[in-house]
Amino acid sequence: MRSRIGWMAVPVLAAIALVAGAVNAAAFTSGSTGFDLGYLQCGTAYPNGAFGIVGVDSGWPFISSSHPGNPCLADEYAHSPSAGLYVNTGFDPTYTDSNHITSGCASQSTGVAGTTSQRAAWAAGCSEAEKDLAYVASVAIASPSGWWLDVETANSWCGQPATNCTDLSLNQYTIQGLIDTLAASSTGPVGIYSSSYQWSSIVGSLSVSGASADWYASGLRSGKHVAAYCGSRASFSGAPVSIVQYVTSSTDRDFAC
Repeated sequence: MRSRIGWMAVPVLAAIALVAGAVNAAAFTSGSTGFDLGYLQCGTAYPNGAFGIVGVDSGWPFISSSHPGNPCLADEYAHSPSAGLYVNTGFDPTYTDSNHITSGCASQSTGVAGTTSQRAAWAAGCSEAEKDLAYVASVAIASPSGWWLDVETANSWCGQPATNCTDLSLNQYTIQGLIDTLAASSTGPVGIYSSSYQWSSIVGSLSVSGASADWYASGLRSGKHVAAYCGSRASFSGAPVSIVQYVTSSTDRDFAC
């Protein structure tokens, strides 16, 4: 995905020492550089890198006939070393109807602690994940190196423009439903792509559990200073920053901490 925060000031962070050759929480070799790509890159030349993270959806959560999955997923995945997957996420009250919620997630949500609305939001996140898992299986992808939740303010969330809700806990429960469902279905880590500003806008001071790593959307235009984001200093979810995205003229690049 393309970072949408290139205008933001870069924080001054302490330098982080990296151990060359070590494998970080995102299952990539520390100090290596990879890339991310998705449906917008269909038909373009593939970038080179030590690893790749490929988008499952076509810019929307809930894969459906109206919003199909990435039509190039299988080919992009095959051309990405140590390939991981990222999925679009979001919440809107309309996502809790029977057209969105799977029967399995509706059943599981009854055991989730919270209000009726919070359980419905958890079921929405669970259902987003189930539809992503089904699409990935349909194109014969198994055992990605990890799963990443694309959590951005450009998506639908309570508290964001054009979304008819203000309760940030519903966003929190949606994200938790995604994490729980993907973690139960994969041996790889589940991480979150966002930035401090976007994350706090979406969940405020609320927390989620089970995320192994943060993937930081730095907005930087080169890899010169990306290592400063690594570790806990720039963490937004509480997990360590294990990948830092920067954007070149043609490619989203990702530095493994």
